[in-house]
Amino acid sequence: MGSYESMYELNGKQFYCPIELSVSILAGRWKSTIICELLQGKKRYGELKKNILNINHKMLAEQLRELESAGIIQRYVYPVVPPKVEYELTALGEGLRPAVEHLRQWGMYFTSDDPDESQAVAQDVKEL
Repeated sequence: MGSYESMYELNGKQFYCPIELSVSILAGRWKSTIICELLQGKKRYGELKKNILNINHKMLAEQLRELESAGIIQRYVYPVVPPKVEYELTALGEGLRPAVEHLRQWGMYFTSDDPDESQAVAQDVKEL
């Protein structure tokens, strides 16, 4: 990949590689799962909590705040009782769709024990 002349900055931290910056934004145990959920459409907080197994309230709230701060998701708060909060991907977040699909395909390739299946998935990954 070579060296990068440009420098990228996020929250006071400097990155010399756009991949490093991207991974930094998406790092977190639950962020990829949250993004996959929101790729299916707008979700309420409770739906996310129910659909993401083993995540606790504190971690879900923290990961959602970080994704919102990065501009990946949008939070909508409705002035009703009980409170209604929904989340959806921004245009920037939607831009992750091809990368997520590529990673999904690669994960299938990586975990396959069947050489023929691995070859088929590897071919699909190359075509993405």
